[in-house]
This record gives sequence, C-alpha cells and structure tokens, in this order.
Amino acid sequence: MSNTVITANKLTKRFGDFVAVDQISFDVHKGEIFGFLGANGAGKTTAMRMLCGLLFPSSGEATVAGFDVFKENEKIKKSIGYMSQKFSLYEDLTVKENMEFYGGIYHMTDKYIKEKTAYILNHLHLEKEGNVLVKSLPPGWKQKLAFSVAIFHEPGIVFLDEPTGGVDPVTRREFWNMIYEASERGTTIFVTTHYMDEAEYCSRVSIMVDGRIDALDTPGNLKKYHNASSMDEVFLQLARKARRSE
Repeated sequence: MSNTVITANKLTKRFGDFVAVDQISFDVHKGEIFGFLGANGAGKTTAMRMLCGLLFPSSGEATVAGFDVFKENEKIKKSIGYMSQKFSLYEDLTVKENMEFYGGIYHMTDKYIKEKTAYILNHLHLEKEGNVLVKSLPPGWKQKLAFSVAIFHEPGIVFLDEPTGGVDPVTRREFWNMIYEASERGTTIFVTTHYMDEAEYCSRVSIMVDGRIDALDTPGNLKKYHNASSMDEVFLQLARKARRSE
C-alpha cells in the first residue's frame, strides 16, 4: 500500500488571464512534515486552498487522503485539519466551548469530545483556563490551542497556513514540538511559513516562485545544491527570480 497521501499533477489555477498556480506537481508522504514556501504572491495559499477543497482548480489533477479535488472536495474537508494564518477559533467562546463546537462539526460523540477536551487541557497545561474566553488568552496559548483544535478529530493530514505568525521565538519552538509530536503519531503536516529557520524543521521543502515550484528536496540537499549555509540563503537565491508580488 502506498504511503502517499497528497498528490498533485500539473495542478493549475487561473483567475482570468492571471495564472496564480502554474502546473505544479509533487507528492507528500504519510507522517511527513512538508514545508510549502514562497514569497508573497508566489501562489502557495491558492495552492493550499485547492488542496483543502476550498477552491476549485482550473486544470490538472490532485488527490488528498485518496479523494479527488475536483469531484470529492467535501470528503476532503471532512478528512483533514486546517489552521489558517489568521486566528481560527471563536474568541467569544470559552476554551471548552470551542472544542465542543469543533467536535460537533465533525460529528464526534459527546464522550469523545469530553475525553479529548480533558486530554488537550491537560497536555497544554490549561486545566484552569477551560472556562475562560479565548480572547483573554495570550497569543502563544491561542496558537497552540488552535493547532490542538485543528487535529481534534484526529485527521490523517493537517494543513497549517503560516501558523506561527506573530508569536515569540520561544512559543514558535514549542509549537513546532507539537508538530513533531503529531508527525510521530503518523499525522501528515503540510505547512506554509515565512520563517526560513522553520524550513529547517521540515522533512522536505518545496519553494514556489511566480506560481511554479522552483525547488523541492530536503533542506540539507537544497542547501548543498545551492551552496548555501542556510535555508534563508536558498530562499533568497530563488526569490530574486520572482517577477510578481502581492
């Protein structure tokens, strides 16, 4: 049985005459932390939205968790977790109410929701904050809670769109420890980030330039190929070729 959980073959998205995503092809494997990088305007968020079943492709082929992005986008939505770059929980609900709400969306049983909520509160050391409104939590706690809720229903794949934006370096490292834990449990992580040090944490990295994938390999191989000491240097070499921006 193949361990490939995401496939894309010449996946393309056009908006009128503008080609936002231009025939990208790649595979992602089970349990992998796959970094999806690119400067603003490179097309990475558009590509992610197609893979999440939120945006209909113009042409090409892609499957996520075995489901076709053209014909089975609703099944894709039920099979994945998703955390947007903007905070994705309801600020006027308590911590527990957010988890109950998301558990209900995915038709989890009351028993499962109760047990999973207790586990997450304990794991994040938020036992005392269960009945606190989310808007009163520090930004770092919000981000870690949002990730926990994104995988509340234990999806095989979770998409993270710049999940660590706006948080301090210590919280970013703690967040990545949570990503590692999920990956070790077999969850596939598909993550976009602007932080090039985070690219070093990924199993493999793809870098988009002007709607196309310009590089795809392990961080170590990319640094070796581009004779660079860091992923930041690799990214700058490739990004200099970009002709468009947001």
